[in-house]
Amino acid sequence: MKLTCLVDNAVLHHTPFWGEHGLSVLVDTPEGRVLFDTGASGTVLLHNMEAAEVDPESIRALALSHGHRDHTGGLAAFLERRPGLPIYAHPDVLRERFSWREGEMRAIGMTIPPEDLRRRADLRLSPESQEILPGVWTTGEVTHRTEPEGRSPHHFVRGESGMEPDPYRDDMSLVLGTSRGLALLCGCCHAGLLNTLAHVERVFGRPVVAIFGGTHLISADADHLERVRQRLQELSLRRVSPSHCTGETAFHFLLQALGPEIVRPFPAGAQVDLEVLE
Repeated sequence: MKLTCLVDNAVLHHTPFWGEHGLSVLVDTPEGRVLFDTGASGTVLLHNMEAAEVDPESIRALALSHGHRDHTGGLAAFLERRPGLPIYAHPDVLRERFSWREGEMRAIGMTIPPEDLRRRADLRLSPESQEILPGVWTTGEVTHRTEPEGRSPHHFVRGESGMEPDPYRDDMSLVLGTSRGLALLCGCCHAGLLNTLAHVERVFGRPVVAIFGGTHLISADADHLERVRQRLQELSLRRVSPSHCTGETAFHFLLQALGPEIVRPFPAGAQVDLEVLE
């Protein structure tokens, strides 16, 4: 099983890949390819897929971590190349999303109306864990959130009585089965990294040996980062590659805590073979 980062804020040096504030990761398995999120734009996603020599028609399924535009912005362009694609996500992924900044409420959800998406793709929406291909599952909704979440005070949804803070119910990650244990591939981890890890251990009953993707530790305070350090050091981790919304402070904190043999960047253009992690 192999991961290729197709879209990220950072880009592998001296490569033709483009960067943007978003995330998309290709999961290669013996049974086929799964695309996880689509970045913020079709322009960057399709360019980077071409740079990685990935044919959109080779993708068997798509999983969406949540409904924010920096993870779903390339969806419309991608579906033009791969219509009818099975899409795995939480039902709340279709919910409108907004950001309140500088006195202005701005839409930050998917650009495709739900009725158009249902017509153009095979939606498979569930709050429960779903197997996409053998060895590739969605986490399902992370319902127990005793640890801090990856929240932003700017994120809102439309509720019955007006705008209310986004509950991030749709936030899900991917769980990948390898011969060494489970790899966790996160989109933004709005549900909280520690909550997500606890959920995976409870649902799947196997140890997590690698973590990739967005962890939304960008606004984590010192106490939260210390708690993350303690929990990660309890695991037998072979690789931690936090990206996208993790933040430089959190990345370097984890790098110092766990060491460069464990913590490594995973920018656009990078590839990792999950069966040979050292």
